[in-house]
Amino acid sequence: MLKLFHIALAYLTVLGFVVRGIWALTDSPLRQQRWVRIVPHIIDTGLLVLGIVLMLSLSLSPLTGWLAAKLLGLLAYIGFGVLTMRATSKPLALAGFAGALISVGYIFAVAFTRSAWPLAA
Repeated sequence: MLKLFHIALAYLTVLGFVVRGIWALTDSPLRQQRWVRIVPHIIDTGLLVLGIVLMLSLSLSPLTGWLAAKLLGLLAYIGFGVLTMRATSKPLALAGFAGALISVGYIFAVAFTRSAWPLAA
């Protein structure tokens, strides 16, 4: 049950990022609304907490194997996401958006294959 909720939150956070990324690329005033800045943090906190609970319940080390790869992908996703939301030019925002989507694609592939090299699995 925890795993399913974790997966649902992962999809929800990506969906939210795509919507906010499109709003950032189109300079939509919607992205300045208070709830748009707060809700993603609530979703991401739940996602992280459930990830930690799953890691502990499965006795996994976050520093080795596929979980370490997933965490590195998460750091890339966060970095590209910040770039998307704070970019001072459209090309930079678009590069951040693309990088974030590629990063999250990698995270999902690693999670489903449990391999740091999901294309080789």
